[in-house]
Amino acid sequence: MTVAGWVTIFAFVTVLTALALPLSRHLAAVYGNGTTFLDPVMRHPERLIYRLMRVDPASGQSWRAYARSLIAFSLAGWLLLYLILRTQGLWDFTGLNPMHFASAPWNVTFNTVSSFVTNTNWQYYGGETTMSYLSQMAGLTVQNFASAAVGIAVAVALIRGIAKHVSDAHATDAASIGNFYQDLVRTILYVLLPIAFVVAVALIWQGSIQNFSHYLSFSGLAHVAQRIAMGPVASQESIKLLGTNGGGFFNANSAHPFENPTALTNFIEMLTVLLIPAALVIAYGRMVGNRRQGYALYGAMMVMFLGAVAVCYIAEAHGSPAQHAAGLHTAAVNGSAGGNMQGKEQRFGIAGSALFDVVTTVTSCGAVNSALESFTGIGGAVPFANLSASEVIFGGVGTGLYSILLYVLLAVFIGGLMVGRTPEYIGKKIEAREIKLVALGILVTPLAALFSTALATASSAGRASINTAIASGPQAFSETLYAYLSQANNNGSAFAGYTGYSGLVGNAAGSHGFTFTDLLGGFTMLIARFVPILFALAVAGALVSKRVSPAGLGTMRTDNGTFVVLLIAIIVLVGALTFFPALLLGPIVQGLTGHLY
Repeated sequence: MTVAGWVTIFAFVTVLTALALPLSRHLAAVYGNGTTFLDPVMRHPERLIYRLMRVDPASGQSWRAYARSLIAFSLAGWLLLYLILRTQGLWDFTGLNPMHFASAPWNVTFNTVSSFVTNTNWQYYGGETTMSYLSQMAGLTVQNFASAAVGIAVAVALIRGIAKHVSDAHATDAASIGNFYQDLVRTILYVLLPIAFVVAVALIWQGSIQNFSHYLSFSGLAHVAQRIAMGPVASQESIKLLGTNGGGFFNANSAHPFENPTALTNFIEMLTVLLIPAALVIAYGRMVGNRRQGYALYGAMMVMFLGAVAVCYIAEAHGSPAQHAAGLHTAAVNGSAGGNMQGKEQRFGIAGSALFDVVTTVTSCGAVNSALESFTGIGGAVPFANLSASEVIFGGVGTGLYSILLYVLLAVFIGGLMVGRTPEYIGKKIEAREIKLVALGILVTPLAALFSTALATASSAGRASINTAIASGPQAFSETLYAYLSQANNNGSAFAGYTGYSGLVGNAAGSHGFTFTDLLGGFTMLIARFVPILFALAVAGALVSKRVSPAGLGTMRTDNGTFVVLLIAIIVLVGALTFFPALLLGPIVQGLTGHLY
C-alpha cells in the first residue's frame, strides 16, 4: 500500500460527492417537471418525440399500465437488436462493416441481445472480432441508452409512489406513478445524452479513438502479421460507463488503451460509472421533501463502498499466499508497486485497479480494467460480496435506488416490529401487502443466481463451460458462481475461463445444436431484470394512494445514523445468509489455502 493509493481513493470519493450534489438538483428538476438549463435546447425535440410516439406526457399511468409500457418497449428493443445482429452481414454496402463480419450464431445473439436489453452487457464474444460498426452503434450503443433509461424510470416511479400525497383518494390521478414514456424520453434527452457527450469528448482528448477506419495491418518485429482494430470507440465507451452497462467495444474492455488510455481517463471513467447512481440517491431526498432521507441512504452506500475498497486494496497490496510461499518481495518500494500485479495494468497500479474493480461491481456496470480472476483469494472475494449485495451499494442507474428502497421498507418493517408500532415510512403505513412484494422483489435475484449456478455445476453441459485447462477446484466453482451471480445482478463482469462456447447440446456440429450457457445465461438475465422491476412498480402502486399520517413521538426516524446502521446490518445479513455458503466453496477457501487454480 502507498500514500498515493489512499489519496487516490479518498480524492475519488470527494470529487464524486462534489459532482453528485449539483447533478441531484438537476435530476429532481427533470423528474419533478421543474426548470432546467437544458430546456431551451431539449424542449422542442422532446415535444416532437412525443408527437411521433403519439404519447400524451400529461397522462398519468397506474403501476400496471406503467409496467405494460415498460415491457412492451423492452420487448420491441429486444426484437430490433436481434434483427440488427442477425442481419449484420447484409449491411456491408453501408461501409459500416469494413471487416465484413458475418452474423453471429443465433444462440450467441440471443444471449447478447438479452444481455444488452437488461443492462447486463455480458459478452460471450470479442467485440473487435465479431461486431460491425453498425451493430456496435445502431444496436448495442442504442440499447446502452435505452436500458439505462428504463432503470432510472423505475426508480423515479417508485419515488413518486413513496412521495405522493393524495388528499382525495377518489382523484383521477390518485393511482398514477407517472408516465413511462415521458420518464424515458426525459432521461435520455436531459440526463444521458448531455453527460455522455461530455465524457466522450474527454476520452477523445486523452487518446480514445473515434473513427470509421479499416483495421490497420502490419508486421511486427518478429515479422508476424498483426492487426489493430479501429472504430467509434469513445461514443460507446462513454454511455457504457454512464449507463452502468459495461460492455466494451474491445474484448479487453477498459484495460484496452483505446478505451482507457491513461490514469486520468481511468479516474474519469470511475466517476462516470458512479455519478448518476450517487446523484439519484441525493435527488431522492429532494423529491420526497426531506433531504436527510437521501443523505442517509448515500451514507449507508458510501460506508459499504469504502469498506469494499479498503479490503480489496489491502488484499492486493499484500500479495497472494503463493507469492509469500515463493519468497517473493511484495512490499511497495521505490520503482515497484509491490503486491499482486498479475493481471493489472502498470499505468493504473494496484489502487487504480482495486478501486475500478469495486466501482464496477457495486454497480451493474461490470466493466474491467484488470483480470478479476488474477486477484488474490480475498481480493477476488470482494466482487463476489459486492454482487451478493444485489445492487444496493449505489447499484446500476436507477436499479441501485429502487433496490435499496426495497431494503429500506424491509428495515422499517423490522424496526417497527422491534418498537411495537405499525411500520411507517415517510408517513405511509407499511402493511402486509407491501412487505410481501418487497420480500419477493429482494429474493428473485439471489434465487436466480443460485439456481443457475446449481444447474450449471450439476449438469455435464454446464461443467463443460469451465476452461479446465486453467481452472479446477475452488477456482472452477468460483468462475461458475461468479458468472451467474454477475448475470443475475445484470453486472456483466466475469472470471475469465467460463465460456459460452462449450456445453453444446444437440447436433455436435453446431448447426442444429445450442449452447447451454448462452440460453441459461440469457434467461437468467431476463428474469432477474424484469421480475424485480415488476415487484418494485407494484410496491409503488401499493404506496401511491396511501394517505400520509403525521409523525408522532413513537415514529421511528429513517434519516439518522441509527437507521443507517440498521439498514446496513439487514443488507449484510440477507446477503450473508443467502450467499455465504456458496462463497465458502469458492473464493474464501481459495484465499485460505492459497490454491491458485
